[in-house]
Amino acid sequence: MATLFAVGVGPGDPELLTRKAERILRQADVILAPVSHPGDASVAHETVREFVDETRQELIIHQFPMTSDKSRLIPAWQEAAALMAERIQAGKDVAFITIGDPLLYSTFIYLLRIFRESYPALPVEIVPGISSINTAAAVAGVPLAEAEEKIVVIPATAGIEAIASALQEFETVVLLKVKPLYADILKLLKETGRSESALFVERVGSARQKILTGIDAMATHTPDYLSLMIIRKP
Repeated sequence: MATLFAVGVGPGDPELLTRKAERILRQADVILAPVSHPGDASVAHETVREFVDETRQELIIHQFPMTSDKSRLIPAWQEAAALMAERIQAGKDVAFITIGDPLLYSTFIYLLRIFRESYPALPVEIVPGISSINTAAAVAGVPLAEAEEKIVVIPATAGIEAIASALQEFETVVLLKVKPLYADILKLLKETGRSESALFVERVGSARQKILTGIDAMATHTPDYLSLMIIRKP
């Protein structure tokens, strides 16, 4: 039976795709790639472009608005789910591609809920991907955790108080989506004595990758949306 495959394509380096992800992408009849704004290039699609044959496979670029407004998000999720379900019911395998991993801060999580509720008979297979967290640690040679150390992953949008609390409780704090609170985070790092043990990584795994250490270098940089920080206890 035709299947929906949720394929994690990693952080942007095509060589970080798993062999299973590549196989499924080459075999799928339909590829659905997400974008945040009309006309944007899909980072996921750009990552896997060499594995997709658009003369044979249908490519759907679908917009998922960059907003927290559920009145805009839910219709976009439902429309994407319906597009994929229609093709699966017609006997076509569909691959939904997402940067990183499908179950770690991914739009696919919401699509999976819709599929389970509205299309329970349609099979879904999830192909994990290498996250930007693991890739950032690897390119910088920074351990994420060892022995009894504790690690926490927080979207910076959770707020500066949540970040401050995490810095007190955990040996390693990974902050995602740092752009909106970037200046406040840098100030907090100075106040907590973590400024020299913080690592900033942007667009990891891509040609636009940037790695910064030290508060002075970070303070002069304007971060991209696809940025994170790994903050270790000194």
